[in-house]
Amino acid sequence: MSQQEVTQQPVWTQLPEHVEIRDNHHLYIADCDTVALADTYGTPLIVYDEQLLRQTIQSFHQAFQRLQVPYQISYASKAFCTIAMCQLVYEEGCGIDVVSGGELYTALTSGVPASAIHLHGNNKTSEEIRYAVESGIGAIIVDNFYELALLQEIAAEKQKNVNILLRISPGVEAHTHEYIATGGQDSKFGFDLASEQAREAIVQLSDMPNLICTGLHAHIGSQIFDAEGFAVSVERLAALYAYGCERGLPFQVLNVGGGFGIRYTDEDAPPVAQTIEGIVAAARAAFAQYGLILPTIWIEPGRSIAGPAGVTLYRVGSQKRIPDTRNYLAVDGGMTDNPRLALYGAKYHAVYANRADAPAQDTWSVAGKCCESGDMLIWDAPLPNPQPGDVLAVFATGAYNYSMASHYNRIAKPAVVFARAGQAQVVVERETWADLLRQDRPLQR
Repeated sequence: MSQQEVTQQPVWTQLPEHVEIRDNHHLYIADCDTVALADTYGTPLIVYDEQLLRQTIQSFHQAFQRLQVPYQISYASKAFCTIAMCQLVYEEGCGIDVVSGGELYTALTSGVPASAIHLHGNNKTSEEIRYAVESGIGAIIVDNFYELALLQEIAAEKQKNVNILLRISPGVEAHTHEYIATGGQDSKFGFDLASEQAREAIVQLSDMPNLICTGLHAHIGSQIFDAEGFAVSVERLAALYAYGCERGLPFQVLNVGGGFGIRYTDEDAPPVAQTIEGIVAAARAAFAQYGLILPTIWIEPGRSIAGPAGVTLYRVGSQKRIPDTRNYLAVDGGMTDNPRLALYGAKYHAVYANRADAPAQDTWSVAGKCCESGDMLIWDAPLPNPQPGDVLAVFATGAYNYSMASHYNRIAKPAVVFARAGQAQVVVERETWADLLRQDRPLQR
């Protein structure tokens, strides 16, 4: 990109709708000055627009309500799981999907009723299954034959009946990155449909009296922008659903999973309402073909709720120009709070929060502070030339950022705040260096 091309592309033209630039040239989120937030709470800092979280959830409700179908929304908490987030999504009428004992403990501690929680996972431990059964959670999504037998054993031991869904691998690969595709036949997740594993699971349920199978589940991938893959998955699941009904299973639920895409850059344009319309239309047609009543349609949005509402603030540090090669600017975070570029080439958009309407002057690649060449956040971003003290705001970092944060290089995890109507509330305290040593024990001499 030439210097002329860069200066003709002001950064502010690509800002998300929920943020604004005011007369002081600062970036504002939910009426909060992000520069002031960085000064008050330090950096890196993840800032969530609380009202946008709530509005996004309500947009899912409204899409289903317009179509007048039975439905349930369960927030996929792996995207961002904290006590405050679990409280918020439940307040907005969502159940919560968890994939570990830790996520289950978080959801229960937040006050969410056990009946509103569903447990996922391809390798649930016996400890996690016992915890879920003893807590009386709403459903367990069973992933494989090993788990099916283990769950029946534990349920019988506890003298409890457990609601389950069977997770199916429908052989559908949506348009997504290979590392986050989950619905194809060659996947670690679910009972394979093509090889008759799914039908065999249904047959085995007749000998498992403590397991009440209420439906089927499939998740075909992530960052999906149309209903085509969902529609194929629904058609295949409908045939299996009909088989389960013939076998006398009390099916009521078709869970199509999540994976709804969000806008990370101007290349992305997620039509969530149209996607839901496509899913419902496909379900109506497929179940009518088998003479079946339309089941309750479950979805599991995670990224699409948490992702757009999160913005990460970093303090700019060192800079490096390599003539005729690349310009680097380094920030005080990196792959320890956002490994997504390193994992699967994720793209982001960023501005300087303290001069958010300044035009781009050059391309700068944003590097983290870890001792890894792959510790990059953004490649070749059009930005003004950096100055000491700049605060870099990276958009759409609300999902799979804090959740994947690590302690590599013994870097402490960032604080998280929820912003609303000009007020900010800390929902996750910043870790200290002392926190990093809490579990360490010295050698005994």
